Amino acid sequence: MLVFSILDIDSRSTDTTCSIPPESVIALVWAAAGVSFYGTTQLLNEALKGGASNVVYEISTGVLGMFGGILAIAGVIICPITSGDTAFRSARLILSESFNLDQKKIKNRLLITIPLLSVGGLLTWFAITNDNGFQIIWRYFSWSNQTLAMIALWVSTAYLVKEGKYRFASLITGVPAAFMAAVSITYILMADEGFGLSRNISYIIGFVSAITLFISYLIIQVRKKT
Repeated sequence: MLVFSILDIDSRSTDTTCSIPPESVIALVWAAAGVSFYGTTQLLNEALKGGASNVVYEISTGVLGMFGGILAIAGVIICPITSGDTAFRSARLILSESFNLDQKKIKNRLLITIPLLSVGGLLTWFAITNDNGFQIIWRYFSWSNQTLAMIALWVSTAYLVKEGKYRFASLITGVPAAFMAAVSITYILMADEGFGLSRNISYIIGFVSAITLFISYLIIQVRKKT
């Protein structure tokens, strides 16, 4: 399915846009279900050590019974497929625009699709063969997701400042951007899969980095005004 989704270019806009909101709502539902079913986040984390699939099975069958549990589990299986579909397709389109490869030709689609699927296969292999493989990949994904959000906020801030008449509105994105910078930088510095620095040093560097970025933003604001 992923191969056909990657090679399909005509329906990308509708599929991608329509799949994101439902998946976000479903993720929130499962997060709430996990906490309410196990009672506390600590107990949920303990249960997750046995694997996310076991948690899904226990919640689904415990709340909905066997039949309802089967339907819920089927939904859980479908969601990652649609997420993978969206992720691979988006990655292909980003790379095609970066390297100016026209995607109307099957040859150019395969030129990007095959390496992408190979990387996905290697990550899957690592997640299966390594005891903590999935957790490691998931933590990297979470950090990269937050870092992407930080970059998007700074880009939006730069755009608002550049437009001139939206300078003060740029605070709406500038303040969250600085906060996300502190979070992203601090995490990768102190995490075991990152640089493994001490918590105090990571907090200091993350805080100073965020303040530096925000002050730079304010200086550009003032210069732009004058």
